[in-house]
Amino acid sequence: MDFSIKAGAPEKQKSPCIVLGYHEDKGFTPSAAAVDKAAKGHLKKLQVSGDLSGRAGAITLLHGVPGTAAKRVMLVGLGKASELQAKAYRDLVSKAIKAMADGPSESAVVYLAEAKVLDRDEAWCVTQLASVATDALYRFDRMKGKPAPASRLKEISLGCASRPSAAVESAWRTGAGLGAGVSLAKDLGNLPSNVCTPTYLADQARALAKSHKLKVQVLDEKDIAKLKMGSFLAVTQGTREPAKFIVLEYQGAGAKDKPVVLVGKGITFDTGGISLKPSGEMDEMKYDMSGAGSVLGTLDAVARCKLPINVVGLIPTCENMPGGAAIKPGDVVTSMAGITIEILNTDAEGRLILCDALTYAERFEPQAVIDIATLTGACVVALGSVATGLYSNDDTLASDLLEAGQQIWDRAWHMPLWDDYHEQIKSPFADLANVGGRPAGSVTAACFLARFAKKYKWAHLDIAGTAWRSGKDKGSTGRPVPMLFNYLARLSAK
Repeated sequence: MDFSIKAGAPEKQKSPCIVLGYHEDKGFTPSAAAVDKAAKGHLKKLQVSGDLSGRAGAITLLHGVPGTAAKRVMLVGLGKASELQAKAYRDLVSKAIKAMADGPSESAVVYLAEAKVLDRDEAWCVTQLASVATDALYRFDRMKGKPAPASRLKEISLGCASRPSAAVESAWRTGAGLGAGVSLAKDLGNLPSNVCTPTYLADQARALAKSHKLKVQVLDEKDIAKLKMGSFLAVTQGTREPAKFIVLEYQGAGAKDKPVVLVGKGITFDTGGISLKPSGEMDEMKYDMSGAGSVLGTLDAVARCKLPINVVGLIPTCENMPGGAAIKPGDVVTSMAGITIEILNTDAEGRLILCDALTYAERFEPQAVIDIATLTGACVVALGSVATGLYSNDDTLASDLLEAGQQIWDRAWHMPLWDDYHEQIKSPFADLANVGGRPAGSVTAACFLARFAKKYKWAHLDIAGTAWRSGKDKGSTGRPVPMLFNYLARLSAK
């Protein structure tokens, strides 16, 4: 999808379609009012006759509107002006873009960013317009023998009555860049595990590095063994697929500026190992690498938008399979940090690969480390598919992430990380156990990781409930790329 900006009076836009907003109570937005004036009250007549609805998300497509140069005029209901909140705006933008995608227009000029959204400014509306449009147009059918016909819609232009400000231009580029990063994360998540292997993820990291001039290093199992990542290697020993440890570095600031390190769980398929999962919905365990996908997607968006900040991406990636050499409940392994771990459940493998990556992160002397993982079913029980679980050893970091997520509409909920919970992961045979029982399962998983993140500010995002959707609309969501990107953008602006 191409994104551009077109300035000028809406009635003079020679476009296959222009998209205008209309409030249920306060009538036309400025651009819609301009078109109505040029059409000598044509839209007003439709309003009076009841043929034009301002209900939020209502779509009215008009052809041959007098006084306009566009072939079509799409009017989108904005609801009551006093009730237009962030979610409603995103929903109606998505509905309008999908309606255009199903039509014959090859391009459209969209004036919906001039809507007044409660507690949001124009730049926010512009960014959301581009990113939501990308999401609405996203398709994943590359594995089908006969993909559905592609939409004819190839270009979306931000409509501006006059020359846009630098802030609006920047917001439009940001929305497009963010949308591309989210789409990358979705693509990686939606691929089947026989395609998206650890080797495939490593190749995608190399391709990303080449396109954005990033520094990349891919460590194989011999290199991982030299680092004494015994916890990571324990998970991969039951599979034929070779494990990889991916290191990506983006430098948008000075060489002396400390980086933010993003650590993504990259289990490309999780059977549970010897502690085998139930067969129902096990196919969805291809999404267990969504943390890794979000790191790549975030770095893609950061590089596209040229954020002035240094970011390091660390991705430990492997499969968790029940082979003859697989780890067993009761085994004890030694992590890179020298901490021994009793394996009580081989299906609690994500924390075993993340803990070694968290230790590796120390060498970058980071200003903050954020790990992202589809870590626990317990987080799904606690928060469902709405909010990501957020844990942190630093309240300022937690607050910054929460605010970034709330602003971009990729929300999280701050969970406890109290010392009391650490009692559950004590082991009589090792320094700690990899599970702490059923109570507070998401919390004790975070407590486990916290043991390896004591030397820096750290946050953990449990995305088990938010990384993908199940059911008839099954697919990756690309979360929490928006939150991570917005956090980095806000941090770089300080």
